[in-house]
Amino acid sequence: MDPARRLATYDDLLALPEDTRAEVIDGEIVVSPPPSPEHSNAHAELTHLIRGPFGGGDGRGGPGGWWIFIELEIRFGRHQIVRPDISGWRRERLPDPAAKHPIEVVPDWICEILSPSNAKQDRFNKKALYKHYRVPFYWIVDPELRMLEAFQLDGDRWTEAGTHDETSVARIAPFEEVELEVGRLFLPKPKAP
Repeated sequence: MDPARRLATYDDLLALPEDTRAEVIDGEIVVSPPPSPEHSNAHAELTHLIRGPFGGGDGRGGPGGWWIFIELEIRFGRHQIVRPDISGWRRERLPDPAAKHPIEVVPDWICEILSPSNAKQDRFNKKALYKHYRVPFYWIVDPELRMLEAFQLDGDRWTEAGTHDETSVARIAPFEEVELEVGRLFLPKPKAP
């Protein structure tokens, strides 16, 4: 990194046009294009499947006890402000999510949904960042490969907690109390002519 380069902060994000989807990673502003239909569908379905039983005080069909948010800004440090596709906190660790924005409490779980433009960022840079800041659970959903990869922090390294394709019905930590039909995350395959 060039020592003379000015590192971006949250103020730089605030100065961008309102509809800009951006983060600060290692002091660099990273702008993301609008999501594709595949990305948007996976995002909406997974949020629905997790938020229902785990979000809210009592959950619906599950234990509740979590805050589940979409694209919420999280500040890990002055030059590390991310906006994961979906993130979750156990309520006892984040009793008042509206108290401060961006949130500065490390999430208990993060999920990123890959797009061709962000796959490298999510698989490598952000995965390393989340490990550094000790996010206990990290999921990567790949709409192109129609799979979900789950990782769990074990000491100072990620361990694979499971790779699930579209045929899987799985119980995946930290939400293992309910079965997740992985295939619901993906748009139907195009019909052959």
